[in-house]
Amino acid sequence: MADRPLGVAVIGAGMAGRSHAAGYRNAGTLYGEGLPPVHLAAIADVNEAFAADTARRYGYERSESTWQAVAEANDVDVVSVVVANPLHREIAEGLLAAGKHVLCEKPMAPSVEDAEAMVGAARAAGREASIGFVFRRSPAISAIRDQVQAGVIGSPVHFNGRYWCDYGVNPSGPMSWRYKGGPGSGALSDIGSHLIDLAEFVCGPLASVRGATLSTYVTQRALPLGSAVGHAAAQLSDTYEPVENEDLVTFTASFASGATGTFSVSRAAYGHANSLGFEVFGQTGAATFDLDRPAEFGFADTSVTDPATSGHRTVPVGPAHPYLHGGMPMDFPGVSYGQNDLFVFQARAFLEQVAGFEGLPRMASFEDGLHNLRLLDAVVASAQSGGAEVKVA
Repeated sequence: MADRPLGVAVIGAGMAGRSHAAGYRNAGTLYGEGLPPVHLAAIADVNEAFAADTARRYGYERSESTWQAVAEANDVDVVSVVVANPLHREIAEGLLAAGKHVLCEKPMAPSVEDAEAMVGAARAAGREASIGFVFRRSPAISAIRDQVQAGVIGSPVHFNGRYWCDYGVNPSGPMSWRYKGGPGSGALSDIGSHLIDLAEFVCGPLASVRGATLSTYVTQRALPLGSAVGHAAAQLSDTYEPVENEDLVTFTASFASGATGTFSVSRAAYGHANSLGFEVFGQTGAATFDLDRPAEFGFADTSVTDPATSGHRTVPVGPAHPYLHGGMPMDFPGVSYGQNDLFVFQARAFLEQVAGFEGLPRMASFEDGLHNLRLLDAVVASAQSGGAEVKVA
């Protein structure tokens, strides 16, 4: 591997798969100095048309129709697994056994048992194995985390977070794997996993959850007549199947530090296409983030003492904040970035980790992915027990 570029492949050519594909391509462009050379080898998907189109659009050498072809390829070192959650275990274990480094999308697996097996496979293989909690790579969120860890706003007292989307609000949306799998595998697993990981990333580990509710508003969906990318509409058949999981989740939690967390997650929040946000209140300050304005954050602390100007202020993110220095064509504050760019920052971090470079924080590990699943299970257990408090395993 040292004598040639790192060969990269992506398994899954849908919405998130394309984000990974673009991320690897752009990481080498924005961070060419110091980043290992990258060879864009292959895109794989059971839908051969999707695979071919994604490979063409993002400059990959070829497309494949099976993940096994990627596992067997001698020119592939690093693989992103970006397919339906129930497929993660088989593919990740197969890639690790073939000596590949694996970046697996969240949630890690459909069950704790599957995730435990994946952790064991990663340890046995001795390869880099990470989970795609991409919001850990947000410069604004990481800047808030740095301030919290430095004690600038004092000990956190309250984290209030939301992740609201509307991809599930339309009952005419087609049935897909996202609506199958039982309680906890819907909005909680799909987008709540991001919010829960983000809360711990900023404020430290959660100790327990309580007061959880899981609600489903669209109870059946029609099967599509063809394939659709991501949340896109599709022509529908006359065959309906029941929705097996939740559209909405709310719960409260306690952090190990003693702070309180309040969480709201929905895939049926009308008018909110992709609305992630949170507030952190400390003993001597506060910070806020809104994904609708991803290159800034709100901040208040005791450094401004004049009551005429004290209070929350907006901080534009720039080269002084994590992941940005040397990586943007216009490298100064106020020149924005978006969520797609987070996949570039993530790709850079994983490639440098594989190459053994130091300097960036390590990616979320398979162990982190397993921990996240245990938290999701705790939320489901609380909901199924009438909101009782459930300790985190």
